[in-house]
Amino acid sequence: MQYRTLGRTGVQVSALGLGAMNFGAIGRTTQEDATAIVDAALDAGINLIDTADMYGQGESEEMVGKAIAGRRDDIVLATKAGMPMGDERNHRGGSRRWLVTALENSLRRLGVDHVDLYQIHRWDPATSDEETLSALTDLQRAGKIRHFGSSTYPAYRIVQGQWAAREHGLSRYVTEQPSYSILQRGVESHVLPVTEEYGMGVLVWSPLASGWLSGAVRRGQAVTTSRATLAPERFDLTLPANQARLDAVERLAAVADGAGLTLIQLALGFVTAHPAVTSALIGPRTRDHLRSQLAAADTVLSADVLDAVDAIVAPGTDLAAHEKFDTPPALLDPALRRRRGAETRGGEVRGAEGAGS
Repeated sequence: MQYRTLGRTGVQVSALGLGAMNFGAIGRTTQEDATAIVDAALDAGINLIDTADMYGQGESEEMVGKAIAGRRDDIVLATKAGMPMGDERNHRGGSRRWLVTALENSLRRLGVDHVDLYQIHRWDPATSDEETLSALTDLQRAGKIRHFGSSTYPAYRIVQGQWAAREHGLSRYVTEQPSYSILQRGVESHVLPVTEEYGMGVLVWSPLASGWLSGAVRRGQAVTTSRATLAPERFDLTLPANQARLDAVERLAAVADGAGLTLIQLALGFVTAHPAVTSALIGPRTRDHLRSQLAAADTVLSADVLDAVDAIVAPGTDLAAHEKFDTPPALLDPALRRRRGAETRGGEVRGAEGAGS
């Protein structure tokens, strides 16, 4: 197993980290299997475990807590908050009111008194950066979190967060957790250059592209990834966007075969080869999944193989841009890119429709 420094924190983490999203309801992984997966991952040298409060509405955190009992000090433990936790409108987001409560809930479920990395799961446009950073800084000073980071932030929000921390004398985000794989390379053009500029650690999620790069989606065979049940449109091979992905997967599989690698080794070796990436988070649902992914622990791709990948999916290209989670809200909601209400111009109150260009 390779180890890298997490940004400028001095903390050493494994190049492959264990993502626990599948523990519980989402992946239907039982406590017995979750504990066995954690045991095998730690034995293989993985020392980073990442979860979130919203995974199974707390179930994943509870299962991780039971699995790591008695060996907490050997683990770099990360969790996330900010996504909805039930129907209550204030049980989500990046407000101080919610983050203080959310962290206490996570610590209780995990059975620990602190986490090493606390991440804001998604940018909350309703909350100011100062509000969120102030709350996180206070939680850090109280010893309940060691460091904090962001997850799936657009590049401009990462920059804004760094500026706000400096402007207000607060601690800063030291990590970012973006989606990154051979099939989703858009972060190479904006997010990864920004994280390098600010010396941030990068924990990559979905390096196997939700199963597209695991061998579960191949031409002429049934789709076997469990994600197809959760989001069938992403795996409908009759759709043009998915046909493009399938064509790329078949060509990538040929590159892997030629290099004596599995497709999983190629996929994980690719993301960990980027100098901005600290660790790739794997999310095994079963012990067999974990074994196949651990085979990539020491994979180092040659320049020729990386060039072959670039020839199939160009750098900075997303083959499924519609599935990105860091799109600015105004591109998704027309109301956010159109003037609202009334405005005053020349002493006359005019509606937005009559206000001119």
